[in-house]
Amino acid sequence: MKRIFAISIFAVLLSMLSMPLRAQEIIKKSGYTLSFESNFKELDPQLKKRLIKTFFEVYPKLAKEYNPSTIKEVKFFIDTAYKGVAATADGKVTFSSMWMVKHPEDIDVVTHEVMHIVQDYGRSVGPGWLTEGIADYARYKFGVDNEGAKWSLPALKPEHSYKNSYRITAGFFAWMEKSVKPGIIKTVDASLRDHTYTKDIWVKLTGKDLDALWADYVKNSKV
Repeated sequence: MKRIFAISIFAVLLSMLSMPLRAQEIIKKSGYTLSFESNFKELDPQLKKRLIKTFFEVYPKLAKEYNPSTIKEVKFFIDTAYKGVAATADGKVTFSSMWMVKHPEDIDVVTHEVMHIVQDYGRSVGPGWLTEGIADYARYKFGVDNEGAKWSLPALKPEHSYKNSYRITAGFFAWMEKSVKPGIIKTVDASLRDHTYTKDIWVKLTGKDLDALWADYVKNSKV
């Protein structure tokens, strides 16, 4: 029995040793804390510094603009097993190590993802395209190096819709902020967070529903 137990312990230890190391660093600045973890041993130290710097540059601005009550402690994890670009849940952003390797210039993926933390919609009554459109609008407005990443709002095409999400929706929002009602996205964002959002909010704020606003955007699409 002791022999079986010893073998089991050895197997567990061996399994732990074979797992990728998750180096952790805790950084605190201006009332915010970032826990940075990675199981990617080839992570460029300069890229790591840029990710950390971007967080402390944009997160306080996003918090001030949209949600001063947002959490003060955030986690970053560079994961070799994650196959997407990045994902956010429960105050933790998981980044794909391969995306970082292939797109080291895309530093404002941080801006988009931490905006999701600031949004904090919980069991939102709003559509997914709206959540992602607001996050990319925040990247457009607060990003530190969108130009370096060759990231920009796309030119409008006939097949586009405000429901396409991400940059297409963000372009629509940027136009609304400039040409229809400054501050409208901040108001809509707040309604999603306190769960009072309905599609009628656009009519209340602008006098037009989304379809009519989109029609106006198509006519005057230059942001």
